[in-house]
Amino acid sequence: MLLTIDVGNTNTVLGLYPLDLEPATAPAKLAAHWRISTHRAQTVDEFGVFFVNLFEMHGMSPSQVTHIIISSVVPPVDSTLRQMCEIYFHVEPLFVEPGIKTGMPVLVDNPTELGADRLVNAIAAFERYGGPCIVVDFGTATTFDVISAKGEYLGGAIAPGLGISADALFSRAARLGRIDVKRPAKVIGTNTVTHLQSGLYYGYIGLVDGILERMIAELGAETQPRVIATGGLAQQISPDSRYIHEIDDMLTLEGLRLLFERNRTARPRGRAH
Repeated sequence: MLLTIDVGNTNTVLGLYPLDLEPATAPAKLAAHWRISTHRAQTVDEFGVFFVNLFEMHGMSPSQVTHIIISSVVPPVDSTLRQMCEIYFHVEPLFVEPGIKTGMPVLVDNPTELGADRLVNAIAAFERYGGPCIVVDFGTATTFDVISAKGEYLGGAIAPGLGISADALFSRAARLGRIDVKRPAKVIGTNTVTHLQSGLYYGYIGLVDGILERMIAELGAETQPRVIATGGLAQQISPDSRYIHEIDDMLTLEGLRLLFERNRTARPRGRAH
């Protein structure tokens, strides 16, 4: 089986795909997935024990994993995860990094600066939905990635995530206590909590739709681009957007699976030590 690992600043998402002996002609279906917190200070053994427990809780064994691919935007955990894969899964992981075969031209000033998760999302979105398309990933930061009709990565934007925006407000305004940020019943709030919820939630919708409106106009495509949302807050934010057409929670994991297939080589168990 293929273990896909997407390491974000806040959460790490794992997915498990069945694999044929030869590269699959049809997309493999996700067999299991988990979302956990990203902890930069975890040791190799802490990661290993945690991952093994997740497998065992679902009636699976680490010995079923024959290949691993990882995208990470948290460099301090990369070497730890590499060692964990080799010790606990006996597999040498493939990292999404410069030199990997992507099949997607990256038309930005410095392609090496592009986050691994953003490239993975772009590849999966074009494969699933075609182009032109825009991916909005609601994570610690909210990223916007634009793919052309020909499958080229054109560029994008980065904005503070909803959680970061809320934390900044609460930390700088002494009389405003922390609240659960969610969609209020009305835009016009009648108490401090609903005032905050309205400002944060609908203000963020305005940020997202404002950027998308300008991107769509600048793209000037004959075909209206399809807008796909993913990430931890996609289900919460997307329904009120005027431009988001699809919510795809597993977009990044699917992109990792596609990248693995495009770079598939024999990585036999027992090679890592």
